[in-house]
Amino acid sequence: MKVGYARVSTNEQDAQAQRGFLLSVGVDEGRIYSDVGFTGKNAQREGLRQALAAVREGDTLVVPKMDRLARNVEDTLQIVRELTERGVIFQMGQTVYDPHDPWSKLFLTFLAAIAEAEGGWISLRTQEGMARPSVRKKLKGRQPSIPPETDAAIAKALDEGVQSAADLARVFRISRSGVYRAAARHRAMVEQ
Repeated sequence: MKVGYARVSTNEQDAQAQRGFLLSVGVDEGRIYSDVGFTGKNAQREGLRQALAAVREGDTLVVPKMDRLARNVEDTLQIVRELTERGVIFQMGQTVYDPHDPWSKLFLTFLAAIAEAEGGWISLRTQEGMARPSVRKKLKGRQPSIPPETDAAIAKALDEGVQSAADLARVFRISRSGVYRAAARHRAMVEQ
């Protein structure tokens, strides 16, 4: 029996291509385990834990690519070693790992090292990008849930003393602190 594992790092990514590959190599839909929103550095992944628990002696664990399993050599080799000790076959892509073949061990270690380096390069590129002011300026964080026109109305009502912050919070269905933040956003925008 084949068991598959797929992983995507963010909720915006789609695991369909990985699932499609796993189905094409004979993994049943119900035997595909996945994680969404976890990096390969995080070893505490529920989908991976379930996939490892699902395989028995003689079964095959299939991953589409090496970096989907783990992002460093140590974790990769540990997982594959544990699978081998349990009599589970490991398949990465179309390649079946043979623990008795030194070339297979070398190839696995080499691919794991590339996956680890790739993770490091991604991190470096991200850090370099974040160091540029033009990139930081685009990162605005979480946007307010109310529009600027509402901010203006709240600020005006507070300034004129027409309604209390508690009353405005009920009317606009936001918290009292949200009322004060809305007024502060409007004032900051006017001062610009």
